[in-house]
Amino acid sequence: MFNFARFLFPALIEMKKDRILDVAEILFAEKGYEGTSVRDIAQQADVNIAMISYYFGSKEKLLSALITTRAENSTLQLEELGRDPAMDPWTKLDNMVEFYVERFFNKHHFHNIMSRQIFREKELQDQINDIKVRNLNIIRGIIMEGIDRKVFRQVDVELTVMTMIGAISQATMSRLLFSHIYHLDPQMEDRAFFQHIAPRLKKHLKSLLRAHLDIKMQDQ
Repeated sequence: MFNFARFLFPALIEMKKDRILDVAEILFAEKGYEGTSVRDIAQQADVNIAMISYYFGSKEKLLSALITTRAENSTLQLEELGRDPAMDPWTKLDNMVEFYVERFFNKHHFHNIMSRQIFREKELQDQINDIKVRNLNIIRGIIMEGIDRKVFRQVDVELTVMTMIGAISQATMSRLLFSHIYHLDPQMEDRAFFQHIAPRLKKHLKSLLRAHLDIKMQDQ
């Protein structure tokens, strides 16, 4: 006789864990890590506090699991993009802008957590920094490839990378300011805000990077 429980229970457990992670992500972003209790997460996720302890052990380990889960997929996609031999450096850079803008807006709760980085636990700080450095190094590698191939001019690579990431981060974390600047309803839904801002941000960053990196600007 086929044992449905053998396959059903692990799936239900993963669903519960995913639900807890989703709720924790929103609460950590909105209330801060220190301002969010395990009880808050349990109530919003509609689970028993003991279940969070059983699955994750502690609030710190819950956040660590959230960071690992959310970051792994991004890093793999970035690495694949950076290694693609069929793409020239300009195409890679344009795709990188597309990827980061989409990722930051679609996962703005998670990136707000990563940007705050105000944790007493050194292990969490180190984990977040390691992820950021690894991802930024992938972008750095694309720019260095363009320089080596005489497509990009010599620039301060680190500041170039931080300029791009900083602009995207600012757009996602300062929604009220951007709503005021662009005369948008501050109460508009996330998706509507994204659809208004993202195309402008992508176009601006691509133009900015081309003006900054083009080898034709080397001696100007």
